[in-house]
Amino acid sequence: MMGNNSIRSNNLMSDSTYSISGSESAFLKARQIMPGGVNSPARAFGAVGGTPIFIKQGQGCTLTDIDGNNYIDYVGSFGPMIAGHAHEQVVAALSKAIGRGTSYGMPTEAESQLASLILSALPGMEMIRFVNSGTEATMSAVRLARGATGRKYIVKCIGGYHGHVDSLLVRSGSGVLTLADPAQRNDDSAQPDTPGVLTETAACTFLVHYNDLDGARTLFERHGGDIAAFIVEPVAGNMGVVPPVDGYLAGLRELCTKQGALLIFDEVMTGFRVAWGGAQVRYDVQPDITCLGKVIGGGLPVGAYCGGRKLMQQISPVGPIYQAGTLSGNPIAMAAGQATLDLLKEENAYQQLDTLASDLTEGLLDAASQEQVPVTINRVGSMLTVFFTDETGAVVDNYARVTSCNTAAFSRFFHALLKGGVVIPPSQYEAWFVSLAHDNQAIEQTIKAARNAFAATKKGQ
Repeated sequence: MMGNNSIRSNNLMSDSTYSISGSESAFLKARQIMPGGVNSPARAFGAVGGTPIFIKQGQGCTLTDIDGNNYIDYVGSFGPMIAGHAHEQVVAALSKAIGRGTSYGMPTEAESQLASLILSALPGMEMIRFVNSGTEATMSAVRLARGATGRKYIVKCIGGYHGHVDSLLVRSGSGVLTLADPAQRNDDSAQPDTPGVLTETAACTFLVHYNDLDGARTLFERHGGDIAAFIVEPVAGNMGVVPPVDGYLAGLRELCTKQGALLIFDEVMTGFRVAWGGAQVRYDVQPDITCLGKVIGGGLPVGAYCGGRKLMQQISPVGPIYQAGTLSGNPIAMAAGQATLDLLKEENAYQQLDTLASDLTEGLLDAASQEQVPVTINRVGSMLTVFFTDETGAVVDNYARVTSCNTAAFSRFFHALLKGGVVIPPSQYEAWFVSLAHDNQAIEQTIKAARNAFAATKKGQ
């Protein structure tokens, strides 16, 4: 089940041998022809400083940059590479599919096959529509919720990120939170996160804090009859990993049912990542609409939204709510998704992921303790975040506690870890991802590099 890690070096890099001159040159050129030199702000190293590394190839749990440096990878393309890079079964499926053509603009059986597999894992989800990204999935889910209920308002959590949809780009997490002015991070007003999103659009989005069920109840008491849906990451992953407190998801389910609003779980990150089926299976709470992405595409651009039959039949061409996409259900993406989910269906796949992530977490905590660097690590399945807190083990269960973490310490840790041959997302507010391609050697090597990185972090205080 594990991928081929043959290009991973057993020796950690040192400051004297580490060079990214090739990446520096490539970045300089890229900045002349692409905004910021990147095609997504999350890649720009804006929060940590320095030059983004340019990747040449990936194999198993390892990335190699254009300067020839090897890194144990915990970015995982921000989640979808759960099988590792260039897994032989995924590559074989892609090779077979691409030989038949890349896109038809007409139906294929591959769409129905992947749809059936996904729906079999999600209790209560009876029909699915494929799209091309997580953003398309959440955008379409919001339109469906408004169309089905005839209501205007959407509720989201401060620090939750649901793609760059206008109505959801309000007090968002992920790159928005990472690059925000620190003075704006504690502003709870429903203002657009970016120019180009109308104030009138943002005004149709209500805000509450994640894990604050009482706050949600108060909001619904005031506006319940006008709320179409509550959209939430069941496990917050875009302000770092923050698990739901006991009763929170079940409380949202009860609240939405009582008020006639739809509950949307944005499982773009957690779907098939934290369990077979995702967080709704792990926590036994059923939403009305599920948004998916990342893992179900196996590294290719895919998204989806699904729900009960009666609700989904309101989508065109059966119903009046219009949504379309020429590349939706692309045969190449369907092949990658099918191959990846087949790997996850294998016995002990999730146990393997959980064991590896648990071992990594314990090793990181021990390394931080030895260097007397206070951290908290939140983990759900194979997702985790190392928060640089004021005291070891401090509770990080909401937005305020997330944004009080020491981002300067994180930046020092990030760069020291990178020079030690380990790459993590370049933001305190993102999740690390463990894959089936990681093994005990990779975990041990990571912990060794982390111990050095924690020492460098403390020295830089």
